[in-house]
Amino acid sequence: MRVIPIAFDSMGVRSMATFVESNDVRIAIDPSVSLAPSRYGLPPHRVEIERMNEKWKEITSFVARSDVVIVTHYHYDHHNPEEVDVLSGKKILVKHPKEKINRSQMNRASYFLEKLKEKGIDFEFADGKRFEFGNTLLEFSKPVFHGANQKLGFVVEVYLSDSKNSFLFSSDVEGPIHEDQTAFILEKKPEIAFIDGPMSYMLGYRFSRDSLNKTIENLKRIVEVVETVVIDHHLLRDLNWRSAISEAISYAEQFSTKICSAAEFAGEKEDLLEARRKELYNIS
Repeated sequence: MRVIPIAFDSMGVRSMATFVESNDVRIAIDPSVSLAPSRYGLPPHRVEIERMNEKWKEITSFVARSDVVIVTHYHYDHHNPEEVDVLSGKKILVKHPKEKINRSQMNRASYFLEKLKEKGIDFEFADGKRFEFGNTLLEFSKPVFHGANQKLGFVVEVYLSDSKNSFLFSSDVEGPIHEDQTAFILEKKPEIAFIDGPMSYMLGYRFSRDSLNKTIENLKRIVEVVETVVIDHHLLRDLNWRSAISEAISYAEQFSTKICSAAEFAGEKEDLLEARRKELYNIS
């Protein structure tokens, strides 16, 4: 099984776009990309916009090679309703648009799925379901909170395994903070897990110290059973992300578990453009 992070926050954009290939099936997960409309009171810099456009080209290239496309929830950094033509001919598996969903995501889901229908693109709801492609198993969690509560809605986590390897994609759990977000990971014990980390860049504002403490404890449980933990997305909007989860990183060492960003996993240099937006504008 080959796992490729296409676009992530550690690569300069808001995204968790991922490509997974087994001997039986090729899958694109959450193929979209966006930018923070405002950070430090500043709009996206030209460098960020260029990076987003570059990453979207990469994403569409991987989608073209895919048999299956997964949408774990309806935020724009995870789905692109304006570019549905790239999904033609694929098996589309989506988060349920009406169950366990908030009003904003429900509206976005309706718009997106109508676009698919207009193009004659079929889709299937994935929540809690299992699919088999030859010797490859694809399994979805039941919906879990997008973050600390239901304000931002729900997401589905994704698990893939074949005869040799296993992989888990947490989607936007922002931690994980809660037991059900963590339980799916602990149950599956994947070799590799792509996890959306805590929103430490908003600590004390939109992300509480209690949520961070719970995240640290859950990460410590995860590193006991997962060989490689790729933590990114919300966490990598913080230049000091390693300090934010240093306790979990230290704890992982005794289990020989690797904790890294998606960029490092891909063999690339981290480029946290959003977190460096003031620097890009030459503002100290």
